[in-house]
Amino acid sequence: MKSIRDYETVALDDENDAVVIIDQTLLPGKTELISLKTGEEIWNAIYLLKVRGAPAIGVTAAFGIYLLAKRIDTESFDVFYQEFRKQKEYLDSSRPTAVNLSWALRRMEQVCLANREKPVAEIKMLLKKEAVEIKEEDIRVCKAIGEHGLSLVKPGDGILTHCNAGQLAACKYGTATAPIYLGEERGYHFRVFADETRPLLQGARLTAYELYSSGVDVTLICDNMSGTVMQNGWVNAVFVGCDRVAANGDTANKIGTSVVAAVAKRYNIPVYICAPTATIDLSTPTGADITIEQRPAHEVTQMWYREPMAPEGVKVFNPAFDVTDHDLIAGIVTEYGVAREPYTESLREIFRRKEQG
Repeated sequence: MKSIRDYETVALDDENDAVVIIDQTLLPGKTELISLKTGEEIWNAIYLLKVRGAPAIGVTAAFGIYLLAKRIDTESFDVFYQEFRKQKEYLDSSRPTAVNLSWALRRMEQVCLANREKPVAEIKMLLKKEAVEIKEEDIRVCKAIGEHGLSLVKPGDGILTHCNAGQLAACKYGTATAPIYLGEERGYHFRVFADETRPLLQGARLTAYELYSSGVDVTLICDNMSGTVMQNGWVNAVFVGCDRVAANGDTANKIGTSVVAAVAKRYNIPVYICAPTATIDLSTPTGADITIEQRPAHEVTQMWYREPMAPEGVKVFNPAFDVTDHDLIAGIVTEYGVAREPYTESLREIFRRKEQG
């Protein structure tokens, strides 16, 4: 049986001018690779969650802006850069909360600006090189997060996770699932509980699917069952990903994460946020400063139902993310180690380690 981990979440098909992704809206029933060629197709794939997860979004954006830049037909840097900026800002508007999107696009833009004296054709090749490096870097980063995360648990532990911060959210290993996958390779035999993650069911459709197909002992639970499995003593640690970390350690992740963290605090279970440094935004002081994306009402009222399951016209509040306060978080696991309270200091130390290589 072919595992979902045998597929690439995001790939560059340079010969055919396309970003190739797994259409995650079709999982788990159908595994289909789709080619994104236009700016609109790339924008829609990100907005409609055909590709999702902070690292995977960043890689998709990097490949996408390279392909869009590749088609700009001019030898003038100023004309090239003007069109590049237009396409960059367009892609950046697709998901406001995920910092990796703007981070990857800014990184690609810096390649343009740092090489403005070079021929446009050479800049295009440098953009491709940078996009490929962003993907390869993501794989290295996720494995390092897995190693640091693995040091926080022991064989046989029960781990609860929310949403999907797995390989489907990155290029390999994932973030929150990286310790699980590395542990599986090393015989740790974790027992994993995956929240279904309403309203888009990423935990049910994606996390349970990829862990189960990889041979991990995973149990799917409804979101409102997390307190029960914790109360039963079945959970030793919570590992989740995130879309943005503020300077004080507040984190924005899929809606429902703050509830999991609050309940885990009640039962003295540590909550670990698995976050590449690209997801840490020291320019955002606290979680209150993070823009929270609002999603359409139909995702709650009818998306997964043959007929609408709510009264027509009822008001719907559907934020994509919530903010988990830093005092509910035991540690933020990065590729450079685990940051702990006070996060205003430890996160800066993480970046010092990054600068030192």
